[in-house]
Amino acid sequence: MGLFHRNEAVPIPENAVLSPSTGRIIPISEVKDPVFAGKVLGDGAAVIPMKNQVVAPVSGTVVEIADTLHAVCLEGDNGLEILIHLGIDTVKLNGKGFVCHVKNGQHVNAGDPLIDMDVDAIRASGFDPVTPCVITNMDFVKRLTFASGTAAAGRTVLMEFSKNN
Repeated sequence: MGLFHRNEAVPIPENAVLSPSTGRIIPISEVKDPVFAGKVLGDGAAVIPMKNQVVAPVSGTVVEIADTLHAVCLEGDNGLEILIHLGIDTVKLNGKGFVCHVKNGQHVNAGDPLIDMDVDAIRASGFDPVTPCVITNMDFVKRLTFASGTAAAGRTVLMEFSKNN
């Protein structure tokens, strides 16, 4: 799959999941956490963030925000259930370095800001800011393809999927 940056005038394909962060894309298997690398929660990709903003990768409803703001779950209008996890073991920061812009039950459009994470402060605290974007209802997905290289938050297609019939 070629790297695709969306133009504001071009609609987002229903089978696309945009990058939640700006940075370098890595396979989920390279995340330094056995739960994500082992695809225990589902399949996806991750971004090593270069900027603080984390955006909605799909249009949908915010179904859960961790009390510590290190994770958010969305139910996409396209049927996907997505977990965005902001860093590894960042739950231990108890919300320090995170600013939330949404609330549970809120509908968001792909590219809308969800949470800001202070990437430098997270690194300075000794945590990895890598941001896995995981499809948790893989029974819904027949095939998944991934982008590589660098991504722009809310503009680069991170993954494309075909639905299970």
